[in-house]
Amino acid sequence: MMHFDYGRLIGYAWETLLGVWLVSWFTAKRTVRAESSWQNWGRMFLMWAVFYFLYFSPPRSAFLHYRLVPQTDDWVIGGTVLTLAGIAFTIWARFALGRNWSAKVTIKREHELIVSGPYRIVRNPIYTGVFFALVGTSIALGQVRHFLVLPVLLASWISKIVTEQRLLTEQFGEQYVEYCRKVKAFIPYVV
Repeated sequence: MMHFDYGRLIGYAWETLLGVWLVSWFTAKRTVRAESSWQNWGRMFLMWAVFYFLYFSPPRSAFLHYRLVPQTDDWVIGGTVLTLAGIAFTIWARFALGRNWSAKVTIKREHELIVSGPYRIVRNPIYTGVFFALVGTSIALGQVRHFLVLPVLLASWISKIVTEQRLLTEQFGEQYVEYCRKVKAFIPYVV
């Protein structure tokens, strides 16, 4: 195994994404319509609880420590590269949204429908990028507990995507419907 600390690099990448998110809160346009607070807080609580349990809290079960992916250079480096690519894609998507961004489902004052940059590739590139970054992190770290986060967060994002689609269809009408016909929601050319 190489002596480079890939785990630390992965940690720095996630911290960079968190920093971008925190700065984004202060630059976004004012919200004029939003999903209910309980939906947003429920998803946020679930996300942070899962991250804490799987990445920061030492598991009490030997099963959660079981290694699904061998800890070899190829697997660790491949997982790290996928993590970095996913986070870079997510940050690109965040900057493409500009001041229209929000952590929860909202319509902003003078909201614009963004269909350029990563939004030409998928309608929800932030979720796509974070999902691939989580897959990469799971591969690099390799234990059962690291893979358990994926279906839980995927279910949460599907719920959020449905809410976003409803709100964006109400806001942009046929323009958004046509965009949905042309661009897949989560994985390019697939779904």
